[in-house]
Amino acid sequence: MVGKMRDSSASPNGSFTSAMTLNEERITYVPRRYILPPSLRPERTLCDTCLPVVDLSFLQHPLLRPQIIQQVHLACKELGFFQVVNHGIPLSVMKDAIDAASEFFDLPTEEKKHLLSSNVHEPIRYGTSLNHVKDKVHFWRDFLKHYANPISTWIDLWPSNPTCYKEKMGNYTKAAQKLQEELMEVIFESLGLNPSYLHEDIAEGSQVMAVNCYPACPEPDLTLGLPPHTDYGMLSIILQNHQGLQIMDRDEKWHAVPVIEGALIVQLGDHMEVLSNGRYKSVLHRAAVNSEKKRISIASLHSLALGKKVRPAPDLVNEQHILSYNEGSFSDFLDFISQEDIIKGKYIDKLKIKS
Repeated sequence: MVGKMRDSSASPNGSFTSAMTLNEERITYVPRRYILPPSLRPERTLCDTCLPVVDLSFLQHPLLRPQIIQQVHLACKELGFFQVVNHGIPLSVMKDAIDAASEFFDLPTEEKKHLLSSNVHEPIRYGTSLNHVKDKVHFWRDFLKHYANPISTWIDLWPSNPTCYKEKMGNYTKAAQKLQEELMEVIFESLGLNPSYLHEDIAEGSQVMAVNCYPACPEPDLTLGLPPHTDYGMLSIILQNHQGLQIMDRDEKWHAVPVIEGALIVQLGDHMEVLSNGRYKSVLHRAAVNSEKKRISIASLHSLALGKKVRPAPDLVNEQHILSYNEGSFSDFLDFISQEDIIKGKYIDKLKIKS
């Protein structure tokens, strides 16, 4: 009987049913299409480890700056992840972005459907899971993704409903772009490169806002909001209102990322692994869900312009560190995910030079 009940909630003929819709229907079980194989389900207990928090205000102090650069170096080398505080983005701007995102996902499905697309090349698209059309196993999330840099080029495509969305998300987007440029200088310096390396390419690079909603889930132990994956770009800046992001360390142990008021999460992506010629690795992460709260996360994903190739920095290639990666671009990544299953294949593996 339970099996029939689970099956009865499946989408007929692959039609669109969002995670928010299931939540609003107050179902008491996870439909079969969301249930992961036991080996992929989230663990009940995670490692309790103090994860690195970097105070960016110390960068302005000449005597403290070298310590911060070293702190960033160790965090990037050991985890590919750190949190930043005193980063210059007001708490009110971050709260407004979360509120605007929440209001968008709370809209009736009919108000969002005009943005629905399974085409990963669309500059703005709304959807559920990863790709609700082709996913064999679905994930408990709804998303809105849109291009953002330069904002004047893309903002007219953003949602007009809710009416606050463009202003509130726009303010946060511009601040995240500025912060990303500052962080790239710090990370390049931590690699021994000139802080202004690729400065123009970074300033003119791509910025994709991945706005995610993970509704409360009746059986969170059976599913995930997102499966383990790495981000494609140079780095991602993540804002979350509730705990749910989990990262894997180099010993393949999972850690829950705590929510620190005012802090933002910085994760290295595949293109940073390429640029560093493997000195830094992209971080494997996933999104867990819970039975009590709707979680919003906003990931600002940064890399070079759509067709611009990222390649290992020449200064990081030598006899001790031979060339280990092929070049790749944001456009190449889009081609990859339009053909590959994110669970079965990683983009970074396509870029590694086989020895």
